[in-house]
Amino acid sequence: MPYSPAVLVALLALAAGTFAFRFTGPVLRSRLTFPPRAEQLLNTSAIVLLAALVVTSALATGQHIGGVARPAGVVVGGVLAYRKAPFLLVVVAAAAVTAVLRLLSVP
Repeated sequence: MPYSPAVLVALLALAAGTFAFRFTGPVLRSRLTFPPRAEQLLNTSAIVLLAALVVTSALATGQHIGGVARPAGVVVGGVLAYRKAPFLLVVVAAAAVTAVLRLLSVP
């Protein structure tokens, strides 16, 4: 047996807890109401968290700054997404800019 019984119990407990946590959202959504200010803060916090994830993914490689090529691709993708370009174009253009800069030996 590759896993001990304690590991399997912990795995099942975490799986059940994750399911319960995700299940309560749709169930309680109709029963709970937030003040308009709290609703606005929740929406803004989701955007801020997503932006922070994009920035850290674009700028960092492990423990070091990743260079210029990747952030340039992210900026191109962000501009195209802001201008409501098709998703495929956004992804391909961002990847192409990053690839061309790396081909030109830009870090």
